[in-house]
Amino acid sequence: MPSPPFIASVVGSMPRSQFVRDLKEIGTEEEIGTKEFGKCMDAACSYIIALQESSGVDEITDGEWRRRSYIGVIADICDGFELTKEETSFGVQHWTTVVDKIKPRSPGLIAEEIAFIRKRTSRRVKATLPSPYLLGQRMWDEGKSAGAYPTRNAFMEDLVPVLRDELIAIRDAGADVAQIDDPHLCLFVDPNVRAGFEDPDKEADVSVELINGVIEGIEGIQTAIHLCRRNKAREGWVGEGGYDPIIPQLQRLNVDQYVMEFTIPVAGDFSCLRALPEDRLIGLGCVDCRGEHIDTAEEIVARVEQAIEHIAPDRISLNPDCGFAPGSAAEIPIDEAYAKLCNEAEAARILRDRYG
Repeated sequence: MPSPPFIASVVGSMPRSQFVRDLKEIGTEEEIGTKEFGKCMDAACSYIIALQESSGVDEITDGEWRRRSYIGVIADICDGFELTKEETSFGVQHWTTVVDKIKPRSPGLIAEEIAFIRKRTSRRVKATLPSPYLLGQRMWDEGKSAGAYPTRNAFMEDLVPVLRDELIAIRDAGADVAQIDDPHLCLFVDPNVRAGFEDPDKEADVSVELINGVIEGIEGIQTAIHLCRRNKAREGWVGEGGYDPIIPQLQRLNVDQYVMEFTIPVAGDFSCLRALPEDRLIGLGCVDCRGEHIDTAEEIVARVEQAIEHIAPDRISLNPDCGFAPGSAAEIPIDEAYAKLCNEAEAARILRDRYG
């Protein structure tokens, strides 16, 4: 499903006010009652949808506000996980570990998020799903998980049909784009990460095979892969390096769009885009989501025009490098995110006028 050129999009998460953080704390729903909780969360999500619309962006999410974390949603969909929390200097951090064979308890949960957005906007709607490889890296623990899944790969393979069913439900609920998030695949750009594996290319291939298994044969929705070097908000990033080391893997991914980051200084240049299949779209990371600086529309346009030196303009859409809230405790002011999205939308208008 093609998208028009230079649409302005978001990657997924939006900053959470303290009100939203309080709503998502474990026990809150029980304390205020399910009906009241649902009313409050619906109001919050309606607000973040309206904020994105007001900024002028063309493709929106619900900010992932209904989730404790962008990957923890799998534990809301399936039984088999242990959820713990820890007080840190950044606030409450939630940890999810697989401890039993996973079994869907609330299938179609992400589709419910999409149905809510779809009723409240005529804009393009994006759904976000964690990749099987990402979940395997974060949620399999040899000590706690081996009784159910002797290997990490066994757990990841069991996730494929679950996520595939979610993708079908997302499509049927009216999403225009389903974005699969896999920062751990992108970390294979970093020499230090690669050095930790006997065969890093073979390990990266595992991620590709799993994602292709999730999306194989599903039509009627644009599929995307989001690649970033992990997002630590104000603290920066984890991995460093251009995309060249994982180009063979990206070429074999059967997605319609690559959502990539280029704003941070360690992401390499745009020349790697030449190596990607010409029939694929590029979600160009051209807006900083980590630092305090608010990119002007002119700065954003300049980045996009650097990419146009390597690929056709009609393949490009605009987005921040990553989500604005990597973890529920991320301290990114919501007004800052709003200003950045406003400038992204203005940059998109300038580019449409300039390139048609």
